[in-house]
Amino acid sequence: MEFKDYYKTLGVEKTATPDEIKQAYRKLARKYHPDVSKEPNAEERMKQVNEANEVLSDPEKRATYDQLGNRYQGGQEFQPPPDWGGGFEFSGNGAAGAGADDFSDFFANLFGQSGRGGARSYKMRGEDHHAKLMVELRDAYEETIRSLTLSIPETDEHGRTAMKQHTLKVRIPKGVKPGQHIRLSGKGSPGSGGGAAGDLYLEVHFKPDPQYRVDGRDVYEIVAVTPWECALGATIEVPTPTGKVQLKVPAGSQTGHKLRLKERGIPGNTSGTPAGDLYIVLKVELPPADSDKARKLYETMAQELAFDPRQKMAPENGQKMGG
Repeated sequence: MEFKDYYKTLGVEKTATPDEIKQAYRKLARKYHPDVSKEPNAEERMKQVNEANEVLSDPEKRATYDQLGNRYQGGQEFQPPPDWGGGFEFSGNGAAGAGADDFSDFFANLFGQSGRGGARSYKMRGEDHHAKLMVELRDAYEETIRSLTLSIPETDEHGRTAMKQHTLKVRIPKGVKPGQHIRLSGKGSPGSGGGAAGDLYLEVHFKPDPQYRVDGRDVYEIVAVTPWECALGATIEVPTPTGKVQLKVPAGSQTGHKLRLKERGIPGNTSGTPAGDLYIVLKVELPPADSDKARKLYETMAQELAFDPRQKMAPENGQKMGG
């Protein structure tokens, strides 16, 4: 069967107020009422108008229809969700004296009306919602509680949906990884006809930090070192997500050299997943030649050290580069 667009039937917007729906219905009822209308299809059109008004003039029915309508468009094939089940009763208050027999199969399947006006149980679970949750890297090392403000759709007593601001307390579990989902049960859209509310799924993302890079549970941290610390070797103090550590830099280290701190990456979780490793990536930084003393030291190094970092780049067999 086809999904029916009740708003189109009454000629109103989805944001229409109850008064606007009432006015639209009365206007169409005067046009298509079988006792006064000269339209050739007046009786059928009146049935359609009555059916649309039966739904849109009832706040609970309208909220249910709007929730389902997010998944369909007018004319599409409609199949009730498998968890359909609630307690809507037929009001039969149309101007043309509509009864249950005047309503379509779509209405019957949606609201549980049998051909003789009997009601059946109806329930619909609310929709799930998804959002991104930005956290600090250090939040993955210890269980923390964070406040999250979200815009969540709510349906008022007139069946209209509007976005409302909600602040939630979210528990960030120890060992959380980028891309992992945190499920907040019952924090999605409310259900209809006594159905359960949907869930809210938060996808975890770490806030950008130029000092760190995360790969699975391994963490890479860039640490600046001096030329002499790399050349001669040194023990340096390094800040990490869990605090400062003393790190031994081997003599002869270069930029890009990695030092592994076992199981200092993102912790494992309760399922027995082991912790990742923390890799310290060295980055040699040169002191600026912004004083006479500094410039003289660089001049001495240039004269005394036979060092050419581009020597390995020289083409073999005396070949010339370019044209």
